[in-house]
Parts: sequence; structure tokens; C-alpha cells
Amino acid sequence: MTTASTINSVDTAVVQDVNSPKYKRRWWTLSILSLSLVLIGMDNTILNVAIPTLQREFSATSSTLQWMVDSYILVFAGLLLTMGGLGDRFGRARMLRLGLLVFSLAAFVVVFAESSGQVIIGRAVMGVGGAMIMPSTLSIIIDVFKGPERARAISIWAATAGIGVGLGPLIGGALLEQFYWGSVFLVNVPIAVIALIAGFWLVPESRDPEAKPIDFVGAALSTAAVALLIYAIIEAPSEGWVAPLTLAGFAGSAVLAIAFSWWEMRIKHPLLNFQLFRRLRFSTGAGAISLAFFALMGMVFAFTQYLQFVRGYTALEAGIRLLPLAAGIAIGARGGERLNRKFGTKVVVGSGMILLAGTLSLILVYDTTTPLWLLEVSIFLTALAMGTMMAPSTEAVMGAVPPEHAGVGSAMNDVTRQVGGAFGVAIIGSVLTSIYSSRVSSAVDAVAGLPTAAADSAKDSVGAAMRVAETLPPQVGEPLAEAARNAFTDAFGLAVLVGVGLALTGAALVFKFMPAREQVFDDVPREPAPETDSRAATEVPMTGGT
Repeated sequence: MTTASTINSVDTAVVQDVNSPKYKRRWWTLSILSLSLVLIGMDNTILNVAIPTLQREFSATSSTLQWMVDSYILVFAGLLLTMGGLGDRFGRARMLRLGLLVFSLAAFVVVFAESSGQVIIGRAVMGVGGAMIMPSTLSIIIDVFKGPERARAISIWAATAGIGVGLGPLIGGALLEQFYWGSVFLVNVPIAVIALIAGFWLVPESRDPEAKPIDFVGAALSTAAVALLIYAIIEAPSEGWVAPLTLAGFAGSAVLAIAFSWWEMRIKHPLLNFQLFRRLRFSTGAGAISLAFFALMGMVFAFTQYLQFVRGYTALEAGIRLLPLAAGIAIGARGGERLNRKFGTKVVVGSGMILLAGTLSLILVYDTTTPLWLLEVSIFLTALAMGTMMAPSTEAVMGAVPPEHAGVGSAMNDVTRQVGGAFGVAIIGSVLTSIYSSRVSSAVDAVAGLPTAAADSAKDSVGAAMRVAETLPPQVGEPLAEAARNAFTDAFGLAVLVGVGLALTGAALVFKFMPAREQVFDDVPREPAPETDSRAATEVPMTGGT
């Protein structure tokens, strides 16, 4: 195809888009997709401010609390690639509507849960709905928006995701101030219904015209591998890091991961096309997103407990103090798009990860009386760093995937977020629990006559320690509470160092391997290159399906 004919084809495609209802309604479409995305982002964090309430309601252990958060993220992440492929095959708008329905119904049922186990199961079903919704939003954007508008739409998409993450604690806190804990789930229902009804008119249908069979075996193997690994990490503090059950979990996860890799490289239409990772913008962009969400979600999980258990804020007060999270991500996402045009993806993403590592390091100076302004500044700068790198990283990932595979590309982008977030909660939460238990043990043992069950509970989590302290005489209970607050604060700072180290590692990899700029796929077919054409690894053709 000559240059002139290519330009003519592109011009024709653009003219057809301009005259189509899909093009004319594109910004309305984006508004519905953004509303759906706010729902997903909000549910990633709304439960965090309810952790003290849930702990009191169900007498939950630290590992149970982690499962309440991670069951949603885990199922979400495990099914994203499968749901992205199903959307490519059967229709992305259809998958979005089905996801909103499943999500809202599951949220409504969880409101009536009577045990922590029921909450965990309900959250897992909500994860199924979330896995249908999120890849559909980005793949529809790729279908509807063309040219320079696509980068702007993706930046809005990234900012919206961040706004949802930041608003979750505020909305959750406000609801808990007035209603019982189930309200943090019930709030999802009207939002989902509005998006569902409006989406029938404003979200156009699209699909891959040559969709391939879905790799259900690969989906089962990948989900099982991640689930088993997270199970081992979450249970390790209570079972022991070298206990047989923990080691068996790590070993089983490794075996399943190897089996998944072997299966994916063997079948004709894999769930995850490993050739994508030979495109450096794809692999480095996905890696950067994953490491950043690892640090962010782990930090938020611990920070909400710090605000409520250590500083004594109510759920609403904690939510208000997390508002800089939403503002930072939204401002960073819009600024990241502009910086990306000027300096290139490598500089923006790499610098964003360095800023993320630096702001997370401020947690090391936290104590039980840290000035509020320092808390607010550090959370804002952390969110700003996240937002700055989100849009360029997402554009790098989606630019490496042909438009007809937008569903799987979007799902892969989302998988990196959710898996990174799940591991962040699991690993940072487990390291925090281990350090906390070690540091508070001496204080608990010093409380003479404390029953074994109460002592074990106080060593398990700061929330449990505060409840035990309330039952003791002031001359005994207050020293125990103060020791628990200090132990948690120290553990928080040390645990987040895991995220700091990974953010710095990610920055180094981005600066070394990510191309500064790269041509994205055209929205028109291109003639295949001759077999003798020698192209860089970042231009490897897609050979697998969904």
C-alpha cells in the first residue's frame, strides 16, 4: 500500500466516523463509560474505611479483613482476560450491560450478609461483574475515538478511575456515619442502574470480526495460580512464613503458573499472547501500572486503618482526609497526557514512579501525632505521581495492540492494575501484620492476667488490640493501646518500603527499556510486511487470538 493510498484510506475512515451516530455521541458515550468506571474504582477502596466496623461486626481477624478486600480484586483480576475475550467475541456493550447487572445484584445481596464469609463470597461475585465492566469501557473507547482524541479520552478514562478510588473512602465514611455497614454496598446499585439504562442508548456495540475461541483452560490455570499465591501470602502471618501450608501454597502456585505458561505457548488461540510482551512499550507500560497499583492499594489499605485506629478519626473523617487521593490522581492524569506529548512516555512514566517512591517514603516519618498537613500533602503527592503515569502507561499498552483486539488489550491493561492491587493488599498487609505482631507482643505479654484469647487477639491486629484495651482498667488499657498504636505506625512505614522498592525498580526498568515514543496501530488495515522485512521486537505481529 502506498503512502498516498494509506492517507486516502485514513481520510475515508475519518469521514465515515464523523457522519456516524457513534462518532456524534462519542462524548456522551465516554460519560457513561466514565460513570461505570467510577463505580469500579469506588468499590476498590470504599470497603477500606469500613474495616473497623466490619471487624467489630464480625470479630474478624486481620487475614479475614484482607480477604474481604482481596476477594473482589482477585476474582476481578482472574476473569479480566476471559471477559475481555468474550466482549471481543459477543459484543463489548453487551458485556458492559451484563456486568453492570451482575455487579448491582451482587452488591444488593451482600447488604444482607450475616457473616464475614458471606461478605467475602458476595464481594467475589461483585468481582465477576467488575471483570465484565472494566475491559469493556476501554475497548469501547478505542473503537469510538480516533486519532488525537483517543489520547484525550484515555486520559479522562484514567482520571475517572482515580476519582472513583479517591471518592470511595469519602462516600463510605459518610454512609457509615448515618447508616449501618451494608450501606457501603447498597450505594453501588443506583449508580449501576443509571449506567445500565443510559448505556442502551449511548454506548454503541462493537466486536472483533474475527474473534477466536476462548481459552477457558488458560483462564482456570491463571486464576488458580494467582489465588493460591495470594492465599499463601495472606495466611502466612498467622500460619507462619515457613509453615507446611504456606510453603505448599507457594509451591502449588508456581506449578500452576508453569502449567499456564506451557499451555498458553502450546495452543493456537491463547488467552494471553506472550508475543505481546516482546513489544517493549506494552511490557514496560503494563509492568509500570502493576507496580504502581501494588504500592497504591497496599498503602491505602494500611492508611485507612492508621487514620481510624491510630489517629482516632471516624469513618467519615478518614474519608475526608483521603480526598487528596482523588484530586491528585485526577490532576495528574490530565497533566500526564500533556507531559507525555512534550517529553515522551519514558520520561513521564519513569519520573512518575520515582516521585511515587519518594512520596511513599514519607510514611517512614509518621508517628501517632504527625501533623495533618503532612499527611494530606503526602497522600496528594502519592496520588499525583500515580495519575501522572497512568494515562501514558495505558496509552502505551493499548497502542501496542491492534484495534480488533481492543477487548483483550484493555483486559490486559486492567489485569495489571488489579493483580498489582491484590498483591499490594496481600503483601503489604501481611508484612505489616507480621511486624506489628512482633513489636506489640512484649507490651501484650506485660499486661498481667490477660486471658490467652484476648492476648492473641491483641497481637493479631491493632483494631483488636484497641477493643481489648477498652475492656481493661485505664492504668492497664491505655499503655496497651499506646503500644499498639506505636507498633502499627512503625509497621506501616516498614511495610510500605516494599512498595517503595518496587516503584524504584519499575522506574529503572522504564528508563532502560521503554521507547520514548512509538507509532500506534492504524485504524485501517495495513498490508503485511514482506517476510524479509527486519523489524524491531516491538513490532512483532499478533499471531494468537483472544
